[in-house]
Amino acid sequence: MMSEEQRPVAALDLAAAKTEIGPLRTQLKQWGREYYEQDQPTVEDYVYDRAYQRLVQIEARFPQLVTPDSPTQQVGGQGATQLAKVPHEVPMLSMGDVFSPAELADFNARQQAGLAVDSLAYNLELKIDGLSLSLVYEAGQLVQASTRGNGQIGEDVTANVKTIQDVPQTLPEPLSIEVRGECYMPKAAFLALNEKREAEGLPTFANPRNAAAGSLRQLDPTITKQRQLATFIYYVPDFATLGVTTQAQALARLQALGFAVNPHSRVVTTPAEIESYLTEYTAQRDDLPYGIDGIVEKVNDLATQVQLGNTVKVPRWEIAYKFPPEEAATVVREIEWTVGRTGNVTPTAVMDPVQLAGTTVARASLHNPDYLAAKDIRLGDTVMLHKAGDIIPEISRVIMAKRPATSQPYQPPQDCPVCGAALVHLADEVALRCVNPMCPAQLKEGLAHFASRNAMNIDGLGPKIIEALWERKMVQNVADLYRLTAAQLLTLPKFAEKSATNLLTAIDNSRHNSVERLLFGLGIRHVGAKVAQLIAQRFGNLAAVMAADSAEIAAIPGVGATIGDSVATYFANEKVQALVAELAAVGVNLTYEGAPVMVNDTWRDKRVVLTGKLSAFSRAEATAWLEARGATVTGSVSKKTDLLIAGEKAGSKLKKANDLQIPVWDEQRFDQAMKEEN
Repeated sequence: MMSEEQRPVAALDLAAAKTEIGPLRTQLKQWGREYYEQDQPTVEDYVYDRAYQRLVQIEARFPQLVTPDSPTQQVGGQGATQLAKVPHEVPMLSMGDVFSPAELADFNARQQAGLAVDSLAYNLELKIDGLSLSLVYEAGQLVQASTRGNGQIGEDVTANVKTIQDVPQTLPEPLSIEVRGECYMPKAAFLALNEKREAEGLPTFANPRNAAAGSLRQLDPTITKQRQLATFIYYVPDFATLGVTTQAQALARLQALGFAVNPHSRVVTTPAEIESYLTEYTAQRDDLPYGIDGIVEKVNDLATQVQLGNTVKVPRWEIAYKFPPEEAATVVREIEWTVGRTGNVTPTAVMDPVQLAGTTVARASLHNPDYLAAKDIRLGDTVMLHKAGDIIPEISRVIMAKRPATSQPYQPPQDCPVCGAALVHLADEVALRCVNPMCPAQLKEGLAHFASRNAMNIDGLGPKIIEALWERKMVQNVADLYRLTAAQLLTLPKFAEKSATNLLTAIDNSRHNSVERLLFGLGIRHVGAKVAQLIAQRFGNLAAVMAADSAEIAAIPGVGATIGDSVATYFANEKVQALVAELAAVGVNLTYEGAPVMVNDTWRDKRVVLTGKLSAFSRAEATAWLEARGATVTGSVSKKTDLLIAGEKAGSKLKKANDLQIPVWDEQRFDQAMKEEN
């Protein structure tokens, strides 16, 4: 990392510049690989930007030192996944950066001087913190989606992009066009994803941008679909296709075609208007539902954009104003360890309170022991605190110069801070885990999960009431909930007869839930609500699930070996078997109440795609019928597809199926097959 005491570039001679430039490029390339290819950056954006700008300045002062492999001559990353590569007919360039309003004003002055004009109209847009995306349509049908990659060659993410809800599969006009924009993860989805990964002992994402990149580049589109990605489209390599002459017109036209377009763009013509926009959205950035890391300024007139052209790496007609980093220095006083529902033991830094992004912050998650060790955070350290993605308080680095002389490396606990059981560090996880199933912390968290909306849906049974019940030893496990009486509840704080009756009614109603809610509510690792439904649908009752081996469970489409092993291991535990017996004794339903599964050899493990307009039944009804018989219904055609069912006005999926020689049924043939099996 760069030293704070580096000499100004203007003071360097050629020999000093040669000495510095090699290590600087090596460091930037490493940071770039971590950011673009591994989706796991080790430094904050502003640290990279500061080092990059120094390299730019050195190369500008000593142009003889510029090399083709310099980071200043490259765009993005090479891509390190197994995804197919896609060449870009028009290169996908990155943007130049400025870091202050004064630098932006200087850029505009140089631009206008070069054009010999006194002023220009600019379109100002929010700089979305995501990754660049290209969408190609032929005759109005989405046929290809790709990442930027190194600017010349990206990665094919077509199947994944088709799971993103705001990306139109078909345009209202039969245009053949490429559009570009940003794929991002909303803040709420980012928080939920990291909470889930942390509970499962998996590494968390550093920020929404890296979460979006990791999600879009999955090899399994079903994972991408779960991540709730979204897009904003803002560019067309060939604007003539749209019949527009300005960037503002282009955005309006893209929106009319059904693309998601950010609503906060503005055409400005004066320095005062630019300053007003920067001030407005610097203040609003924390309140937006998605992350932004700056403002993009574009020359509004498209003909002028063409006149200005590009450098080898960046367009000359646009620039990114990057927000200054908002950081605060504070001191780590304690490191607390908390136990979650799955036994995951998570460290949290407790610090002197500081103001950060409009809020008072005194705590920051340290995620897991590996993260803690990598950052080398110790008690008494002065650290720099920021908000990752403007959301989560996070320690970016330790200020080593202020570390106490008596400092010692922090040692994670060996025993559970709640029950005292020995903690384990499983080979496939970064988390420490308490594996004692009777750990009070896990049991209380488990009770809250059991009562949650997507599980048993016991309205009114929140964490505070669970804590009160636990302290009075009224409940020790989930079966005890069904033994509660009104007399017991009336002893709890703020409980009257009506509130006691309401809670007992909610508990009693939950006895009759279909068993997939119970399966989810038990908190089995890797078993979410959808997987619980698949398992319940396949086996019909909990006794059959408990009797199944891991291979039988894993064979269910959409489940797999990891979940199969987890479910089988869970129900092999004698204490779990005793708990299920208790639940049966208190009258909790253990049977699947939905449509019965009727797996047969015709449909078992078949990958089916539905396309076009169906008239005799809805697509949802067809999907449910197929899944009930063991088929997997997917959204895109590939070599792995076994059958395409095509309704009226079937488009590109039908063409692709024919090209791949995949069997195709029309609706009448499928309807006949349904009648024969019913």
